[in-house]
Formats: sequence, C-alpha cells, structure tokens
Amino acid sequence: MHVDALLVLSFGGPEGPADVRPFLENVTRGRGVPPERLDAVEEHYQHFGGVSPINARNRELIAAVEARTDLPVYFGNRNWHPMVEDTVAEMARAGVARAAVFATSAYGGYSACLQYHEDVARARKAVGEDAPELVKLRHFFDHPAFVAANADAVRAAQATLPAGARLVFTAHSVPVSADVSSGPPGEERRYSSQIAEAARLVAAELGVDDYDVVWQSRSGPPQVPWLEPDILDHLDALHERGVPAVVLSPVGFVSDHVEVIWDLDTEARERAAELGMGFARAATAGPDPRFADMVVELVAELTDGTPARRLGSVPSAGCGVNGVPCAVDCCRLPVRPSR
Repeated sequence: MHVDALLVLSFGGPEGPADVRPFLENVTRGRGVPPERLDAVEEHYQHFGGVSPINARNRELIAAVEARTDLPVYFGNRNWHPMVEDTVAEMARAGVARAAVFATSAYGGYSACLQYHEDVARARKAVGEDAPELVKLRHFFDHPAFVAANADAVRAAQATLPAGARLVFTAHSVPVSADVSSGPPGEERRYSSQIAEAARLVAAELGVDDYDVVWQSRSGPPQVPWLEPDILDHLDALHERGVPAVVLSPVGFVSDHVEVIWDLDTEARERAAELGMGFARAATAGPDPRFADMVVELVAELTDGTPARRLGSVPSAGCGVNGVPCAVDCCRLPVRPSR
C-alpha cells in the first residue's frame, strides 16, 4: 500500500500556564468531571510551569523519524494544539491522498486505541471530501525495539541503586469496565493483559523473574472500580514487606508527560522518601533511537508488507482505516455510572 505521509497522532498537552484549564476542559468534556477535580489537576500542571513535556517529546520523535524516512511527517493531537482536525486539513491542502497514522500508545483499550480511531473519523469529517485516507498502524507493546528500549532504561535506573531493588512496572489505570473486549473465547483482548505481557517481556530481557505490575493516575468517582493496586498503595505494601528500594518502569507510557512526572517523579518519589526506600524511575522508551526505528518499521509493514516483528503471544490489533477500527474487536467504551 502506498502512503504519501505519516501522521503522528497523540494526546496533547499544554505548553504554558494559560493553556492548562482549556486543555483540561477538552480532555474531560462530556464526562461530568466536577470543577474541583480540574482545580486539583491544574495545580499539578502549574507545578511545572503549565507545560507538559509530551508535545516536545513528540516533536523530537518526529524529527528522528524524518531523519529515517523520505515521507513528510505531520503532527496532530486529540486535546491540544496542533489539533488533529487542523493537521488533517493541512495534509489535504498539501495534496496528501493517503497517510499512515502512528498513535503514541502501544496498547489496546478505549483511550489507548479506539479513541484514536474516533479522532481520525472526527478530523476527516471536519475536513470533508478532500480529507486523505488515514490508516492507523498496529499496537506495538511487544515489538522488540519497544521491549529493548524499556529494558535498557531499567538497567540504567538499576545502576543508580544498590543491588536488590524491586522492579515495579506502572501503567495508567482504567475503569475495570473498559478493560474488557468481546473477542472470541480465549482471545479476549484486554488492555491489562497487554500491559502484563509488555512487563513480562521487559523483565525477561532483564533476566528478572519476580516483579510487580501496578497502576497509576486513577480519576473518576470512587464508586467506579478501576484497575488496582495503585502505585502509592503498593509502595506502602512493599515497605511493610521490608523492600529497601524500588525501580519504577513506566512501561504503559511511551513518553514523559505530567502523569509521569507528577504521579511518579513527584508523588511516588516523595512517598518512597517518607518510607526510607531507595527510588529510581526508568526513562520512557520514546526518546530511545530504537523507538524511531520502530515507527519506520511499522510503516514498512503497511507499505512494503514487511513481516511484523512481535515477541509476545497476547493478541493485538489496533489497525484501522479512516476512523473505522479493525474487524477484531479489541476495545470498548468504558461504562459510565448512572447519575
């Protein structure tokens, strides 16, 4: 399949204090999130000058990919500028007829996958009949480059602590109702199973048999069950067991953003210090040169039929055209609580 361009599609983040509140309102629109919750999250962003690292990291990734391919690379976001609608309009004006879409999430699930299909559909509808065909690339949680980049980041973090630090993988929590799919029996695709598989593969690369997978960044009403345990609760439990130090690997994320640098580098680090535990946080995989190599390889799977390299056995998909997900049902909308 020929493509004229690559679209890097991401979540978005504010790039100054005045951006924070409108950004958060975009993220939570239609979800009934109370203003006081937005106030609390806004404080997290303002702690870092109102700037999320995510846009800068994505621009760095785009530059690295551009150095590896002749394709023009475009950048669009779900929640903040450059908005994907504006970017797809720019692509149409440039004469792009078909583009591959690399979404900056390695996993399935609603927010991590299906919502990106919705972003594509919304953008194409906004542009109209001149909108390019947009083909989303697959999940990559078990790609060898992603696994190797995460493993080397853990090694670097381990080197800052005495031997014996506990390895703990983290990922963004989601409602339990959103962690289910309706695939064939035995092939149900769940976000948490893909996270667990990525953690297993990274740990195997490190030669580690005993590790933990925990969750972070929970939000929403307390009556709605989310994936647990939470990272802060887990640090308390490890302390009670006498664990002297931890290495956190944010395997659920491809680049730093506020939910990494606040929830882990700030809150988790402070909790570990209170408990007298050694603490190190591994880098995310996105800045590693192999990550850009992987993006180019994923495009080649689409354009040249290059065989997909996968280390794991957990089912994945994530592909789709023009905002219509692949035929395999791997994601579903979270169930909203009745009010």
